[in-house]
Amino acid sequence: MSENGSTTESGLPLEQVYGPEALAGWDAAAQLGQPGEFPYTRGVYPSMYTGRPWTMRQYAGFGTAVESNERYKQLLAAGTTGLSVAFDLPTQMGYDSDHPLANGEVGKVGVAIDSIEDMRLLFNGIPLDQVSTSMTINAPASVLLLLYQLVAEEQGVPASALNGTIQNDVLKEYIARGTYIYPPAQSLRLITDIFTYCRNEIPKWNTISISGYHMAEAGATPVQEIAFTLADGIEYVKAAVASGQDVDEFAPRLAFFFVSRTTILEEVAKFRAARRMWARIMRDQFGAKNPKSWMLRFHTQTAGVQLTAQQPEVNLVRVAIQGLAAVLGGTQSLHTNSFDEAIALPTEKAARLALRTQQVLAFETDVCDTVDPFAGSYVVESLTDDIEAAATALIERIADMGGAVAAIEQGFQKSEIENSAYQVTRETDSGERIVVGVNKFTIEGKEHYDPLRVNPAIGAEQAARLAKLRAERDNDEVQRCLAAIREAAAGDANLLYPMKDALKAKATVGEVSDALREVWGTYSPIDAL
Repeated sequence: MSENGSTTESGLPLEQVYGPEALAGWDAAAQLGQPGEFPYTRGVYPSMYTGRPWTMRQYAGFGTAVESNERYKQLLAAGTTGLSVAFDLPTQMGYDSDHPLANGEVGKVGVAIDSIEDMRLLFNGIPLDQVSTSMTINAPASVLLLLYQLVAEEQGVPASALNGTIQNDVLKEYIARGTYIYPPAQSLRLITDIFTYCRNEIPKWNTISISGYHMAEAGATPVQEIAFTLADGIEYVKAAVASGQDVDEFAPRLAFFFVSRTTILEEVAKFRAARRMWARIMRDQFGAKNPKSWMLRFHTQTAGVQLTAQQPEVNLVRVAIQGLAAVLGGTQSLHTNSFDEAIALPTEKAARLALRTQQVLAFETDVCDTVDPFAGSYVVESLTDDIEAAATALIERIADMGGAVAAIEQGFQKSEIENSAYQVTRETDSGERIVVGVNKFTIEGKEHYDPLRVNPAIGAEQAARLAKLRAERDNDEVQRCLAAIREAAAGDANLLYPMKDALKAKATVGEVSDALREVWGTYSPIDAL
């Protein structure tokens, strides 16, 4: 704690005044370098936004593929430069919409995708060689990527022209989110198969977005967020190298995903520290020689957990501040949350306002006119060093436990995050932490708001579509393809090739996932205790 008692979100001391003494003995050349050069503290590209702005994405997807397609076209017309697909919970868990466990969840938190027919509708009229698409999907990431590739090929777009990202980060599901399917070892095998497949078939695709965002939303501090995320990244790199891949063949396609909170100074320092740490990990620990393997490129989303249902318009201010922090921190792409997300799915107007927030930052401020505006700032450089030291210590603790998977099985990351979340709740309840409109500056009464609602009949509609699909397809061919998946899962062949054949034959997301479940089983946290 500092002399005045102030601390950052991570519990690091925060002084009232910083001066030259904060960086006494500090080696600027080693810690900073130039933009676009090792250790990338100042950004992964020499010109950053002075050349062009970050990719402006809006996370969207709800109800049916047709409804989501309409929203994507609205966003593209409004000026978004990248799509970001939200899938409903059954899709994320590898269940078809007519599965008993999908009842009541179809289309609610994202779009329902059951087969290639849904994926066709989702991207109908959107040329896939002209848009960058990010898909927030993890355990069934390979399935959704293959469906995307098949639809692109139907459009006449070769896989080599596709550009985008699948989240594909299963380790953080065990830590903070819960949409896992298979045990860790098998999940890692599937991820490394994706690395190899994309290297050969979809070379421009970012094969994984290693995510700290969901850990932060669960309560992780900035230090925990980057420590646990980079520890997961280390585990993925180790798994890929162990499978026989050269680090410089897959590492340039790794990407990361972080949150951006309202605490601007610490967030900027966090992003700078993460870049520097990853560069040194890849060069020094894994011996990567390609500078692109050293670069930590990341997508940022503003902090959904900081949005409030009370006085929701105040969220517009929060999101603008969070977006500014991400930009000042050097993000490669950004999603700004809609102000009404604490209440329901974003309305069209709210989604457009969220995009306009990014456009104001890019075109009405001067943050794009110079690279790394905070370089040399006493407070930011000092915080960057402090965050790096604290995060490195956490990564070393995880390494001492045997790595990220071993630490997950011991419940370490989950416990640490829960303790941090409890601390925030305690401070908010006591009034020590001010949340505008919640525990201070409140208003009497309840404001009226008309949220966007998902039609509850969607589940029945999707079930009817599935019944028709299964009645009209060649079911003998589907069963042959599913058997090939099970055979590959029991051996060591790359799984994505038989999976693509099955999906092309109109096997469903649930059927392909079930084929793997039959061989690999499913993960239960109880089994890990």
